[in-house]
Amino acid sequence: MEVYKFGGASVKDADGIKNLGFILQKNLDKQLLVVISAMGKTTNALEKLTKSYFDNKDDVFDILDEIKAYHFGIIDQLFEDKNAKVFDDINNTFVEIEWVIEDKPQDEFNFIYDQIVSVGEILSTKIVSHYLNTIGIKNKWLDARSYIQTDNTYREAKINWEKTEKLIAQGIPPIIKEQIAITQGFIGNTSENFTTTLGREGSDYTASIFASCLNANQVTVWKDVPGILNADPKLFNDTQKLAELSYAEAIEMTYYGATVIHPKTIKPLQNKGIPLFVKPFMQPEEAGTIIKEADISIQIPILIVKQNQLLMSISTKDFSFITEHHLKDLFAAFSKVNIKINMMQVSALSFSACFDEDETKFNQLINLLEADFSYKYNNHLQLVTIRHATEDSIKTYAQAKNLLLEQRSRTTAQFILKNDE
Repeated sequence: MEVYKFGGASVKDADGIKNLGFILQKNLDKQLLVVISAMGKTTNALEKLTKSYFDNKDDVFDILDEIKAYHFGIIDQLFEDKNAKVFDDINNTFVEIEWVIEDKPQDEFNFIYDQIVSVGEILSTKIVSHYLNTIGIKNKWLDARSYIQTDNTYREAKINWEKTEKLIAQGIPPIIKEQIAITQGFIGNTSENFTTTLGREGSDYTASIFASCLNANQVTVWKDVPGILNADPKLFNDTQKLAELSYAEAIEMTYYGATVIHPKTIKPLQNKGIPLFVKPFMQPEEAGTIIKEADISIQIPILIVKQNQLLMSISTKDFSFITEHHLKDLFAAFSKVNIKINMMQVSALSFSACFDEDETKFNQLINLLEADFSYKYNNHLQLVTIRHATEDSIKTYAQAKNLLLEQRSRTTAQFILKNDE
């Protein structure tokens, strides 16, 4: 039994979906559960729609029409029969968004976000499932929300493992013995029956949840790269593929912001000893990268760049030292608004923290801190992390006049930089 995960780039157009079908056709001898992300940049578009709706802007339905046109354009290329069930199915799915945006927002942003943005995965999986049926690949469409049970931390939902494992272990095996199961990444469900999301790029995590609960033999994540590289090929020309990684190294990389795998993906697989393959969906015969339990020595620096960072320096209003008492209050504030700190540093009079820019969360943090603390910040920054750093790699990638903060350990060097003007 195996779990496959296809990202948005894999299903961004009709040719991508046909390629997905080709890969599955070659693996019909396996029991497969297939997790699929929203198509292309649909999640970004739905985020834009959600923000416009929440801000009461006039372009909400225009954005929705663009999203509809994109999906129906793909459907037109995949289905010759213009009366196929997929057209009604997708129309009805878009109604879920229309119901939300008909009235002015009554709920908090994060809740509304999850109800709207989650629809992207529903759309993509329904289209793929219908297409596979037309080419003779027997499959069953499953709603991941019937299996992935979470708390109500919207946009960053936490898994209720006991309920989730029971539902998956009881419900999925009989299905995949008979046919391929197609389901969504990124989404879950609360006990009140509201949709949640697991965090951006959370479909990898979904695949590992299903794999762990099913005791799968392996997980394969199909990407638009040859495997896991030592740097982002969109930013650097001299990247090298890492043929294999240990679970520990992969966790470190994702913790620091490597985007090829969602940060929460590895741990459920490590707990069960399930290997994870990252393979190129356009060259499915290639070996890609394997992540497994092993003592693997890394011989080259691994470069991770996080954009859109904010560096905040916080100090007491009476200029007293930053003590453990202050740190307790600061960490409580960051935890309450669900901000993950990517780098931090403490001096006598200030606590500095670097984290992803998010206007809503940042304003919530300020409201919690401003009564007792002073603060200043820089935004639109870049966080560069070099694992297994050498002096040459630091000179090449991080030496700059616009360096704001630096931190080094035996294995990792981090630098917060202003972006070039």
